[in-house]
Amino acid sequence: MSFQAYLDTIEDKTGLTPRELVAIAHEKGLDGPGAKAGPVVEWLAADYGLGRGHAMALWHVISKGPQISTKHVGTDGVHRDESDTLWLDGKATRPR
Repeated sequence: MSFQAYLDTIEDKTGLTPRELVAIAHEKGLDGPGAKAGPVVEWLAADYGLGRGHAMALWHVISKGPQISTKHVGTDGVHRDESDTLWLDGKATRPR
């Protein structure tokens, strides 16, 4: 599954875009200096029923922003992504 596919599935499961979830994490203080993944994983499991893999994908966005490694960009493997920049504003608005 691509990184973007993880974010799309998070949107399907929560009804919120990744950007909206990042904003909620910020409101909860889960993105400050010294923030750890554990509280984010716990929050997403408790409030949205997300598993660790999906929570860790969102944690990457919360802690590092939408840029990802180019390692899988343009490859034909199962983890391939089309871009090194993740789309955070929802599947319906993503340029094709």
